[in-house]
Parts: sequence; C-alpha cells; structure tokens
Amino acid sequence: MEVKGKRFEGKVAIVTASTQGIGFSIAERLGLEGAAVVISSRRQKYGKIDVIVSNAAANPSVDGILETKESVLDKLWEINVKATILLLQDGAPHLKEGSSVVFISSIAAFQPPRGLSMYGVTKTALLGLTKALAAEMAPNTRVNCVAPGFVQTRFADFLTTDKSRRKALEERTLLGRLGTTQDMAAAAAYLASDDASYITGETLVVAGGMPSRL
Repeated sequence: MEVKGKRFEGKVAIVTASTQGIGFSIAERLGLEGAAVVISSRRQKYGKIDVIVSNAAANPSVDGILETKESVLDKLWEINVKATILLLQDGAPHLKEGSSVVFISSIAAFQPPRGLSMYGVTKTALLGLTKALAAEMAPNTRVNCVAPGFVQTRFADFLTTDKSRRKALEERTLLGRLGTTQDMAAAAAYLASDDASYITGETLVVAGGMPSRL
C-alpha cells in the first residue's frame, strides 16, 4: 500500500478491534501517515488523544429478529453499540481541540438484509449515534461514520467464500468487485484527518456503488 503524506504526524489515535480485518488496515494506515496508534488499550494513552476509531462488531446469529435469543440481542447491543458509547465516555476527556471520532457502521444499516437483520439494526443505531455525538461534542471534536459495503474479511467469510454468493454481491456493485480493507482504511483516514475539517455528523458509504440511499 503506497501512502503519500503524513496527515497524522505527532497525533495519537486509538483504534478498537484492530488485530485483523478492517481495524488492522485502519491502524496500519494511520501509523503509515505518522500517528502513534494505540491498539485497544485503556492504559497507554500518551497524555492526549487526537483520533478515536470505533470498529468493534459482532454478528453471532443469522436468525430473524423475532427468533433471536435475548442473550444474542444483548451481545449485539453490547458490542456493536454500547461498547462504542463506553469508549467515548472514557476517551472524551482526553480528546484535544481539533480531534476526530470515526465509527465503522455498515451498508446493512440502511436496509438490514435477511440473515444480517439484527446486526444491521445495531449498525443503524451507529448512524444515529454519529448525529447525536456530533452535536454533543462540537465544536472541538468532529464525529463521522464509515459504512462499508461487503469486504472480504474473516468476519464476512460466510458471505464471500461461496462463489455464487460472492458473484451476486459483486454484481450489485457498480464497480464490479468487493471492497478491500484498504478501501475502508482510506475512507476512515480521510474523515479522521484535517482534510475533512468541515465535515461532522456524516456517514460516508464506501460500497462500490452498491445501493444504499438516495
């Protein structure tokens, strides 16, 4: 991955769920652009925080919403939504002026698909959380969101390893391919950087033209 420029030189970034997949690529991208990256650590805070990327997510069930067990509902809520709120409650006092928060949602937030319905609903909640926290944390901190399309990661193996299912997903995109973790990292880095200094409360869909919203 060729990266030009050091938009995060001297800045400190926290990226959650960053040992693999999209989170890893985001942490790598921010690091390549000069950031000191904290990998999901509560202690290692460098005295300040400039960027927080909340990426943790789980999808423990493919059941319909009305068939989903309460324990699974709790897990979805706690990992996909509540953990993000708790992270910001911990991190907000350390955010400096001009800081940025980026949530990782999903294209499933706009039209939760069968098999991902409750997961999609929790990702819809992140769209609302983006709006609410953008207002609450302004003007010193910007809050934005990336909504990835389908990306080939271990998390999405059940969707992307079956050839016919993968082909169907590719055909739904205008660009004719699945996304990469680097595509998502580039979008997150843009929103986190000063290049997006007049953007807050927004969700950037990164899905190769897959239908999401008008």
